Amino acid sequence: MSDEAAETTTEEPGRHVRVVLVDDHRMFRTGVQAEIGRTETTGVEVVGEAADVDQAVTVITATRPEVVLLDVHLPGGGGVEVLRRSAPLMGDAENPVRFLALSVSDAAEDVIGVIRGGARGYVTKTITGTDLVNSIFRVQEGDAVFSPRLAGFVLDAFASTDAPPVDEDLDRLTQREREVLRLIARGYAYKEIAKQLFISVKTVESHVSAVLRKLQLSNRHELTRWATARRLV
Repeated sequence: MSDEAAETTTEEPGRHVRVVLVDDHRMFRTGVQAEIGRTETTGVEVVGEAADVDQAVTVITATRPEVVLLDVHLPGGGGVEVLRRSAPLMGDAENPVRFLALSVSDAAEDVIGVIRGGARGYVTKTITGTDLVNSIFRVQEGDAVFSPRLAGFVLDAFASTDAPPVDEDLDRLTQREREVLRLIARGYAYKEIAKQLFISVKTVESHVSAVLRKLQLSNRHELTRWATARRLV
């Protein structure tokens, strides 16, 4: 972050957010922790850190933070892989884990990749400490946050003719139903899905029944073929 990051951030009364830092540079994590992790003044509580994809998924699953600060380039598959493996947590309707990319890269392909993966925003490491704290709280509240020039990449990408066409059948499904659909199509048993999504087996069965009804399919084998044909697996 820039030298401007040293300015003091004052916590708004009652404002609090639990954050996990994911970056493969320990010194950078230490600097961010020192800058924004002063809970009494910023309202930010850093509850975990990780340096690669596997560590990130483990820490995020264990701590269930409100916001993850995620670097784009990480050992083990990068930020996009962390997002893919954290999809069930992002889809939690009651306590979603939201992701804010924090990277030195301002390349369009990096920005678009993590946004398509589910991140709520993307800021570069030149951001000030005050602006980073504000961005974290905005993401916690469900807003989309971007460094100024990066927002244009996202608008251009999703407005382009290369964007995938709208799938009316898929749009009938809720976010949770889509998650269950993908896991069923990958061969997961109901108990495994329940464990991964932190829901009961009975709830999984209800979601599967809803998916089959909405898509007018008869069984999980037809569902798997349907999902594979749309490259959802």
